[in-house]
Order: sequence, then structure tokens, then C-alpha cells
Amino acid sequence: MKKITLVFLVLLSILPKNMQSQGEGEAIAAVAGGLIAIGAGVAAVEQMKEQAELTATQWILENQPNLESFSLKTLDFDGKKLKDMSSASVMTFKIQEFEPSDKPELNGKKQILFGFTSYGWISEYGIDFTKVKWHLIDADEWMNMMIAYAKVSSDKSNENLIEETLRDGKIVNKGVKTRKGEDIPFYKLDGDMYLVTDYSPEMKIIYNEKSLGIFLKETRDLVQISRGAIIDIHEFFYEG
Repeated sequence: MKKITLVFLVLLSILPKNMQSQGEGEAIAAVAGGLIAIGAGVAAVEQMKEQAELTATQWILENQPNLESFSLKTLDFDGKKLKDMSSASVMTFKIQEFEPSDKPELNGKKQILFGFTSYGWISEYGIDFTKVKWHLIDADEWMNMMIAYAKVSSDKSNENLIEETLRDGKIVNKGVKTRKGEDIPFYKLDGDMYLVTDYSPEMKIIYNEKSLGIFLKETRDLVQISRGAIIDIHEFFYEG
């Protein structure tokens, strides 16, 4: 809200000084209306973030009763606009366990909870969680997914070598880059080209330039995880 107020004051300061009072009033009203719309958008995204984190926490409590101390944070909503979220096809939550103490450190097992969305999951009433399918993975499952992803998106087929490269390296826009220089470059594809591997009974993994596609067999939905989200998840599991 402080940022919105600052923008409002800046815009007022650059209004022409010789404007007639009526014109000035109309200009101020237009600026105020725009800022109200911006504020409403920011508030809506923040409200959806809180709603999503609450529902994700409830899902964990119901489906993972052994988790007795954990942190849950979304990777998706910060800095996003409402239209960005409405077009998203997956919500991603970081989960990490910790030992109860005064001011505890997050030093336990890490997991990622995916909330795969389908058409119409966001409306003027918020998030329709009946259109969200949840899927929880740990570091081992993520590595298996990334090995399958790297195999389908490159000319590499040795899974042991791919795993070693993934553990040592970072996923970047053009592939997997390591400190040793043993990189895995991804194929360059046009936007309408797809490479597919049958990963599990639940999903197929699809490579399309700059994204990881997951086809959910049960719902027949194709969801996309952006390259930025892939990088964030990989760093969460394997750095720090």
C-alpha cells in the first residue's frame, strides 16, 4: 500500500501546474481510479495466496499425518499479477520439516506440493479448489522427473551420467550447466513442437522449449511448469 501511495504522489507531482481546476480534478480522479484498480489487483492476489496456502496446509494435515512440524510457503504468488495467476496451470509450494525449538531452523526433509489446476480455477469469487489436483514429491522423485525430462529434451541417455550432472549443476534456460563443464544442452525447438515420455501411470512428461509439460492422465489436462519455476525447485532441493 505504501508503494501505491508513493506512485499516487509522484503522478500528482507531474501534473501540469497550469491545469484548470476542473481538468485537474478529472485527472486526479482518473489517477485515483487507476490506483484503486491496481490496489484491488494486489489485494486479490494476496488474498488468493493466503487462501491457497491455507488449503495446501489443510491438504497436508489430512493426507500426511506424520508431518508434525513443517513450514509451507508458495513459490508462485509474489510479484505476480491477477492475469498471470489466472493463466497459470500449476501452483507450487515449498515444504520443509524442522525440529521444534525456540526460533527453529528449517533443516529437515524438503518436499514440493504441486497444485495442478484446470480451466476456470480462478473466478471473481477466488480459487475453486475442486479444480485443483494435489501431488506431493520429495527430492528423490524430483530427481527422477528431471532425469526423464533431461533424457527427452536432449541427446543424453545415460541416466547415471544425467543424475550426476543434475546434482552437480544448475538447470538454466538452455539445459543443465555444471561447474565442471560437462553440460547437457537441451534441443532447440519451435514453440509448437513437443517431445513426450511416458513417465508414470499418473503422468507423461513433455519437453517444449523453456517449459516442462506434464500431462495428467486422469484428468487429461496438460499443465506447464515454467523454466523459472523448474530452476527454483531444483535450487530448493539441492542448494542450501
